[in-house]
Amino acid sequence: ILQRGLRFISTGEMRKTLLIKAILSEPAMLILDSPLDGLDQASEQEMRQVIDELLHSTITVLMLCRQLEDIPSGISHIMALEQGEILAHGERDNILADARVKALMNPPAADLGELPPAAPRPYQLPDTGPLLELHNVSVSYGDLEVLRDVNWTLERHNHCYVSGPNGCGKTTLLSLVTGDNHKAYGQDITLFGIRRGSGESVWDIKQKYGQLDTQLHLNFARGMHVLEVVVSGFFDTIGLFDDWGDVQRDNADQWLAALGLARYSRESFDALSFGLQRMVLLARAMVKSPVILLLDEPTLGLDGHHRKLMLRAIDHIAGNCDTRIIFVSHSAGDTPSCINQHLSFEPRDEGFEVVSGK
Repeated sequence: ILQRGLRFISTGEMRKTLLIKAILSEPAMLILDSPLDGLDQASEQEMRQVIDELLHSTITVLMLCRQLEDIPSGISHIMALEQGEILAHGERDNILADARVKALMNPPAADLGELPPAAPRPYQLPDTGPLLELHNVSVSYGDLEVLRDVNWTLERHNHCYVSGPNGCGKTTLLSLVTGDNHKAYGQDITLFGIRRGSGESVWDIKQKYGQLDTQLHLNFARGMHVLEVVVSGFFDTIGLFDDWGDVQRDNADQWLAALGLARYSRESFDALSFGLQRMVLLARAMVKSPVILLLDEPTLGLDGHHRKLMLRAIDHIAGNCDTRIIFVSHSAGDTPSCINQHLSFEPRDEGFEVVSGK
């Protein structure tokens, strides 16, 4: 990847690149904030080996983890934090055996409530036919071939899991079906019964999706209340700039209640934990009753509790809403049980082959 621009490398590749840059600066102390997040299985093993070597070097390593299983075996001391305060600290084995730490890392599951009625959709779908169809779709940037001869059909009953290693082209594929990639023009792509490039606007496409991904989370506007964040989902804006009223407020409140977030409705979004923020953004993605809920690594950066809660909420939505799920992840352990289609990027001699199955 040495000759690629930064916007052409994956999250996992960027993470490894930044670690190399930090090591080459020869620091006295290296702070690693959740270094295993966003890595596929092979890359995670490589990262663990690098961290193990660092732990046996002259560099002092301070590692921040959200899950106990992410703590390397070479770590000698642990500090557990709760609500910004030190809960326990000391030698590794003593802290991992501490009942308070075990309770902190395994809180009781939150209750999920009844889902609200579907919001009216300002468009009509064809009565029959697949939601998405791609036939022999290829994407290249200069000499870099990202996708080759991809075929994919998302039927109306499908909930699809898209998997593949870092840098295989998962995000590029998604950008083709959401209207974000101009490479879709001139290709055999049909979205919601309409051939791509036949006059529909990007917003005609986007209004049919609810989206949640890490970049949206990190870029989201600051200084908003939780309720306002959810209401912004009606307008597909990062921030709230449109007029809104009781209808949007009531629907947003119902979605917050359904996901166990009602008590946070009037709180500042910035004041919530990372995991709670991600759950609020799930409510935002669903508030307009999208045809497809597009989830690109939705559990990335979450602790074990919020990871399980996110997956439960996705299954709750899939089982009770007229919304189809596209779930993108490099980790098979993070797959919701509603999935009935699997689109996998399989390594080949040159690049990857996209294989569709169940």
